[in-house]
Parts: sequence; C-alpha cells; structure tokens
Amino acid sequence: QLQASGGGLVQTGGSLRLSCAASGRTFSSYGMGWFRQAPGKERAFVATINGSGGTTLYGDSVKGRFTISRDNAKNTVYLQMNSLKPEDTAVYYCAATSRAGLIAVRFMYDFWGQGTLVTVSS
Repeated sequence: QLQASGGGLVQTGGSLRLSCAASGRTFSSYGMGWFRQAPGKERAFVATINGSGGTTLYGDSVKGRFTISRDNAKNTVYLQMNSLKPEDTAVYYCAATSRAGLIAVRFMYDFWGQGTLVTVSS
C-alpha cells in the first residue's frame, strides 16, 4: 500500500516536498516513480528512482527543478519540487514497480498510491 502526501497550494516559484510512504518489508526491492495527471490530460511520467536510490530518471519538463529520493529505512520516497510553475498543477501519484531498471511507462508499475493535489498559482 502506498500513501502519498504533501500536496497543497503554492505560488509560482515556490517549493513543495511530496512524500510517499509504503507498507511492507520489501520496499528496497521496488523501483519507485512519480507521475502526475492534470485535468483533461493523460497521466504523465515525472521521475523514477531505483531500489537502492543510486540512479534516477526525470521527465524533460521537470529536469533541474525536481529531485526524487528515497529512504529505505523509512519505506518512503520523496519528490522535492522547486521553481514550481502553473503548468505543474496536477494530481501527483506515487507508484512502485518490481521491474528492474528505470521505468518511465505507467503500465509497468504494479502498485499506485491515491494521489495528492498540487496547485501552483500564477
């Protein structure tokens, strides 16, 4: 089970940190990802991190502004979002995949959290 939190309302240029807490004892066996879905749009890849936390991959629109990290001792993955823009407004979902490598394709994820809403005002 995945529980996302940390969303909210922020002004353009501001920052937020999302958290996703996972239950279970095999958290480090899963790659973790963040996706987002804006109103009327498809769910889109944001970032992913491998099980050990050693490698990451980002979507083009967030490179240099967002940072994904994980704390396997706490079974938690984070998404630090800086320099936020109105186009970052979306529901953000965390997800877990048992597949090896850095996965940017949503259907390759096995488990999903409930989503947390991020709204960036202009």
